[in-house]
Order: sequence, then structure tokens, then C-alpha cells
Amino acid sequence: MLVNLGTPENPDAASVRKYLAQFLSDPRVIRVPRLLWWLILHGIILRVRPAKVARLYQTIWTDEGSPLMAISRRQQAALQTRLTALHGSEIPVELAMSYGEPSITTAGRALANRGARRILVLPLYPQYSSSTTAAVFDGLANALQRCPDLPEILFIRDYWQRDDYLQALADSVQTFWDEHGRPDRLLMSFHGIPQRYEDSGDPYPSLCRQTAAGVAAKLGLDEQQWSESFQSRFGREEWVKPYTDELLQTWGQDDAINRVDVLCPAFAADCLETLEEIEEQNKVVFLEAGGKQYHYIPCLNDQPAHIEVFANLVLERAKAWL
Repeated sequence: MLVNLGTPENPDAASVRKYLAQFLSDPRVIRVPRLLWWLILHGIILRVRPAKVARLYQTIWTDEGSPLMAISRRQQAALQTRLTALHGSEIPVELAMSYGEPSITTAGRALANRGARRILVLPLYPQYSSSTTAAVFDGLANALQRCPDLPEILFIRDYWQRDDYLQALADSVQTFWDEHGRPDRLLMSFHGIPQRYEDSGDPYPSLCRQTAAGVAAKLGLDEQQWSESFQSRFGREEWVKPYTDELLQTWGQDDAINRVDVLCPAFAADCLETLEEIEEQNKVVFLEAGGKQYHYIPCLNDQPAHIEVFANLVLERAKAWL
């Protein structure tokens, strides 16, 4: 079972409202007293945000629908084909989303209908976080809560430390540079979390920093040629730093930094956050600050090297079952 975050069914306010209501109601995502947060969510956010977010989705929507869903479906199909080729017999692969459809419950039923009694769950978050990976674990537990005959479950926590994953990221960057030339700086931008989450024990920021250092090492970059940062903060509290937009603002004002390339190693598939916030909004930030060239390097998506990482990971972890 491949699990990613989720997406609205359509780029309209009603669909976005339904999606945000589920996503932002998860206590793993928002750690605020429940009653207070319910009032904020339903009294303000779900009245104001859906129409604005829907307009952003409309800018990236494709003939296949949501980019995240389309890419995830291709990953699912490619992984099933690769696993069958490597193993010699079919290993069913189903796609699930923590929020929206296909849900973890829906994917679990589909696997059960295909005769699965052993389920390996692969959250598509390379770096573990309590706000993403742990939410998948919670969703799985909830989906199985009333199951009288539980299947065996193997849950993969993260895979950021795998050499083949780091190499795939580095190769994607090098391929981009071979075609477009090299930048003055490479920025590896990760989805952010509030600083208090890290202070309370979430290892995610540290795993992100180690991932970025691993990719930089594969590329042979020195410390002046790259940095990591964290994006997508909202609200007034402090989030993990440095902030992507502020760093790009600073770099744009530096006469020695004319070109920046940005990679998002925390995302297994391109989505609203990478295609709109990083590729479009932050490009404006850098260029308006004085920068000359800004490039976004796509996620690994359904590249063969990425599918190979998944296939190797699944077969290694499920070795005792095969």
C-alpha cells in the first residue's frame, strides 16, 4: 500500500473545503486544543481559504486531474510492474491517501479483495514526521479497528537514508544541470513544521538536514554552494528555519548569486506545494529581490530510478514473506 497525503477531487471551492476540513482536523497536523481549533477551522479558515486555494489548484490542474493523483497512479502502476518482474509473480499494489480518496480503508479493502493477508505499508514521505508518517499509521489503525481477522502488517517508517534514494536525487539534479547549466546556489527546500514540534521530539527537521547533506555530498558540493530551508509556514508561531522565502529574498539581494535552482527532496510526487508555491511564488520572490534566474527541479515522480528505490525497499523489507 503506497500512501501519500491527498488532494481535492476537483479544483473548486466545495471540493477544497471538504479536503481541508479532513486534513486540518487531524490532531497530528494541527496541535491546538480541539475546541479552540474547531472554532477557528469552521468559523474562519473553511469560510475563507477554500476559494483562494481552489484558484491555486486551477493553475496546476491537468487533463489527468490533480498532478499528485496522476503521478501517484503512475507510481502505483510502475511499481506493480517492476515488483512482478523482480519477484516473478504478482505483488498487488494499491494507492491510498491519508485525506480524501482513495482512503486507507478503500485501499485496504481492495488488497483484501485481491487476497492479501500480508500488507506492507509504504508512506511516500522519505523523512519521518509525526505530522505525516505517523498520521498514516493512525489512519491504518483506524481502518483496521473493527477488522476481526487482522492481516500481518509491515510499516516502513522512512527511507531518506537509503543510498539509492540519495543517488536518485543527486542524479536528477545532475541531469538537470547537464541540460540547463549549473546555478550559483542549490536550495533544497522541505515542507516546514512548527518549531515546537521539533522541540517536543519530532526528528523530521534533523532528517531533512541529513538528507540535504547527503545529496550535496553525492554532487560534490561545498558548503557555499547549497543550503537547506523549510517552506509553507502559516500562522504566527515560529516554524523551523531557515524559511525558504526569506532565504531566497536574501540571496536575490546578493550580487554574487544570480541563479538559484530549487529541489524539494521531501516530496515523492509534485503537487500544489511544489508546482505553485515553490516553482511560481518563490520564483517571484527571488527575481523581485534582484535575482536573475530561478529554476525548479521536479520531484522524482515516476522516474525509473525512483520506482527502483521503491521496489528494492519493498523487496528488502518483505524478504521474510517472499
